[in-house]
Amino acid sequence: MAEIKDPENTIIMETTKGKVVIELFPDLAPGHVARIKELARANFYDGIVFHRVIEGFMAQTGDPTGTGMGGSDKPDLKAEFSNMNHSRGTCSMARAQNPNSANSQFFICFEDAAFLNRQYTVWGQVIEGMENVDKIKRGEPVRDPDSIVTMRVAADV
Repeated sequence: MAEIKDPENTIIMETTKGKVVIELFPDLAPGHVARIKELARANFYDGIVFHRVIEGFMAQTGDPTGTGMGGSDKPDLKAEFSNMNHSRGTCSMARAQNPNSANSQFFICFEDAAFLNRQYTVWGQVIEGMENVDKIKRGEPVRDPDSIVTMRVAADV
């Protein structure tokens, strides 16, 4: 098991495929990390499906409608782009055409996706359970999709 250095900046996500532990990057994306933690603490992500999962690319979740068109009732976030590479296990915010439209949806990269660099906000990295992310059912949209069972800040568990 991966060592959790900072429980306040670590997410424990139980999925229908198993546990995934994500280290958060508050120095890189303070607004996005605060939103992920706020929504996790409100149990917002519990039961939300992985609605868009593309082989060799990424698994996307975080939309309460399950369509890719929804978000939380919180205001959209200002982009916090960085030079952090979108590599395997990177957690980054999904958004619409507007760079400042990220809200609650996020994706986890299966493989290197450097073409996303400096265009999407990286807020975390999977440090344990990437093999469970790899098992998430593929599709656009996914038929009978996998979901987040619970998503919690490690400090609260």
